[in-house]
Amino acid sequence: MKMIKAVNITKRFDRLTAVNNVSLQVDKGQIFGLLGPNAAGKTTVIRMLCGIIECDEGEISLNDKNIKKAKTDFGYVAQHFGQYEDLSVRENLQFYAQMYNVTDEQRLQSLLDRYELTKFRDNLAGTLSGGYKRRLALACALAHEPEILFLDEPTAGIDPLTRKLLWDDFYRLSTEGKTLFVTTHYMEEAQRCHQLAFLSAGEKVAEGTPETIKHALNNAIVYSTNIPYLPKLRDALIQMKGMMLVNQFGNELRLVVTSQITQTELESIIHSVTGKPVPLQVSEPNLEDVFIALTQKEIDSPC
Repeated sequence: MKMIKAVNITKRFDRLTAVNNVSLQVDKGQIFGLLGPNAAGKTTVIRMLCGIIECDEGEISLNDKNIKKAKTDFGYVAQHFGQYEDLSVRENLQFYAQMYNVTDEQRLQSLLDRYELTKFRDNLAGTLSGGYKRRLALACALAHEPEILFLDEPTAGIDPLTRKLLWDDFYRLSTEGKTLFVTTHYMEEAQRCHQLAFLSAGEKVAEGTPETIKHALNNAIVYSTNIPYLPKLRDALIQMKGMMLVNQFGNELRLVVTSQITQTELESIIHSVTGKPVPLQVSEPNLEDVFIALTQKEIDSPC
């Protein structure tokens, strides 16, 4: 069952087209990840899907309903903390629950327990750490038992341990039948999703599972070698016609090229700069290779 359907949605702000003709479909129980650089249109897409803003073109349905009729079918966790900092943890949860006529105290207590918030129930929300603020936001979004959960960069600024704990909970929610729509720019989080789509400058440039999306570069070839970062070498490589990506990971250099560049040509350029032969190995593309290669123009453009 398709829980989220967006068909050819477009959003413009004055002369800027923030989202251009994007279509997405998400099955029940899936964790769907939407990735893109800053200002790619991720938050605009999620705000349209939640009905916070209207799309200028296209159609959206949630749980086979239009957005206005689906308000009780989804919960939303905003990119920035949206709860009331001057209310206690318990008061925030009660407030959001009452918006949906939920008064079951046992239900609310179970959410406090699930997200380890019981010990902070009487603390002001504004005094919580970043990780516990995220937990409170999740508890509030789940107060009315929604079928769909929209999460806009839910782990931004969170330490790795808390991020792992939250993702364990996302999987648990998925196995409980909830559908999760997540925006992120962390590659390790992309790998955790069942399905992905990449946005660049408001347009969808790739879609699929984490494994299939690695082949979105079509006939491009990925080479790698162990060599420390050399600015002169990077400048020489980036100027080659057919070079798609020069990316450094510590002492590993990764190159994504079109078929018009041969391995011999690459090794010759490296030899001319370093003064010694450096053999290249053909590598499997990873998500970061694909992501940066497909969105690099937007990343490199001035802010």
